[in-house]
Amino acid sequence: MRDLTLRQIEVIRAVMMTGTITGAAAFLNVSAPGISRLLKYTEESVGIRLFERKAGLFIPSVEASAVFDQVRLVHHSVENLTTAVVSLQKGVDVRLAFASAPSIAQFIAARVLRNVRRKFPDLFIDLNILKIEETMDYLLLERGEFVIMSSAVQSATVESIELARGGLVTIVPDDNPLAKRQTVSVHDLAAQPLIGVDPGDPYGETLARPFRAAGIEPKYAMRGRFAQTVVSLVRHGLGVAVIDEFSVAEVYMPGVTRVKLSDPSAITAYVCKKKGRVLSGFADHTIAQFRAELTAATQKRPWEPAKP
Repeated sequence: MRDLTLRQIEVIRAVMMTGTITGAAAFLNVSAPGISRLLKYTEESVGIRLFERKAGLFIPSVEASAVFDQVRLVHHSVENLTTAVVSLQKGVDVRLAFASAPSIAQFIAARVLRNVRRKFPDLFIDLNILKIEETMDYLLLERGEFVIMSSAVQSATVESIELARGGLVTIVPDDNPLAKRQTVSVHDLAAQPLIGVDPGDPYGETLARPFRAAGIEPKYAMRGRFAQTVVSLVRHGLGVAVIDEFSVAEVYMPGVTRVKLSDPSAITAYVCKKKGRVLSGFADHTIAQFRAELTAATQKRPWEPAKP
């Protein structure tokens, strides 16, 4: 005797429920002859008569009662499995933990999570904001699946994968004379009160790179630890700054004018994960959304005039 297939079990149950071949066919949205043939084949395979035919009705036979009990159990198990799969697809009772650098978290992460939420409406998301020096512990202790950073993590135990390449941009208060310019250079900025990040920090070193390439050692009137702090200080008229474009990738930023930096500049966003760790499908989808949003931010710069 061959094992019953799920399709055969489905047909047996449909005949049990409806009592006729025609009813079972309508229930399963298939042809009646197909149901009849499969039912006959099933009875021949198991070697017992599953149904008694009386006045056009199919009545479960007494000797097959144990079979029908198992059919009910199997169907119930399949329903539970389907429910579990649907719940997993929506993210029910599932947790996605990851982290981001402050500069990318400010605007990009919110757009990413909006897209993730559309696909997985019930997924619990735990987003942490990390400094570069906190990334190693976070990944190696598996507090989260991955980290989005604006610089690669230099470690044999961590894998850093490039997501997108962007550039740096100048930010000045709205009432600053430089706000009326199409472009500014690091020489223009050096003559202004300059706000920055410690050049000893990997992020701060990236922001200082255009100055050093031009032979200028930036002298900061004040420094902040994170991009959000730098933007806030500029908004309040305390100086000008060079910042990565991901930190200011928003259409409206009252009090701050973004001006193109004429000097060559570059910044790269990475996804960092523990080497050898297999990520969840939710993590893979979220990383793909980060790649898309970071790339879009470099193609639709709100401070640049629209291209004809």
